[in-house]
Amino acid sequence: MSVTTSTKALIGLLLAGSVGVIIFLFVHLSSDPSKPISVGSKSASACTKGQRDCLPDVTYTDTMGKAYTAADLAGKVVVVNFWATWCKPCQKEIPDFSKAYTKYKDKGLVMLGVMTDQPDKDQLLNFQSDYDMAYPVIRANSDILVSYNYPDALPTTYVFDRGGKQVFSHVGPLHVERLESILSPLLAQTVN
Repeated sequence: MSVTTSTKALIGLLLAGSVGVIIFLFVHLSSDPSKPISVGSKSASACTKGQRDCLPDVTYTDTMGKAYTAADLAGKVVVVNFWATWCKPCQKEIPDFSKAYTKYKDKGLVMLGVMTDQPDKDQLLNFQSDYDMAYPVIRANSDILVSYNYPDALPTTYVFDRGGKQVFSHVGPLHVERLESILSPLLAQTVN
């Protein structure tokens, strides 16, 4: 390898690394959990099927066999959280998600915990008990993963308003105070 070739390779490597750092910073700064979300009005317009940033039209079936379809979720504020039993930040946020779910489920909140690993039934029941998990657990399948572009970091959370429009997404754990600050104005909306 000549000096010119190794210099070009080094420059290429540095450029690729720089681009990677810029993309990383953009993704993490654009999903700043302290940044307020904009609700806009007291009513949520329904998302048109196929429109960008709409709640994916897939069936979420929980570990108890209950199915959540697009029709079931219409008019609800929906939180979809990707997690795994081995994920330490997930373990930290699950009790907070459970508090929010328990507080708001009767006001139109649906929270779906999409589990990306495969513990057996007993392991999952023990995990749910250990972490006070109160909301439905959905085993990830290819339809769900494709619909959310295979989230590669855990936990990853998506929040959809009553019209089915995605209004918030975040990579990393969310605390109950931040989650409630997102959910409260959305739950106060009506669908037009």
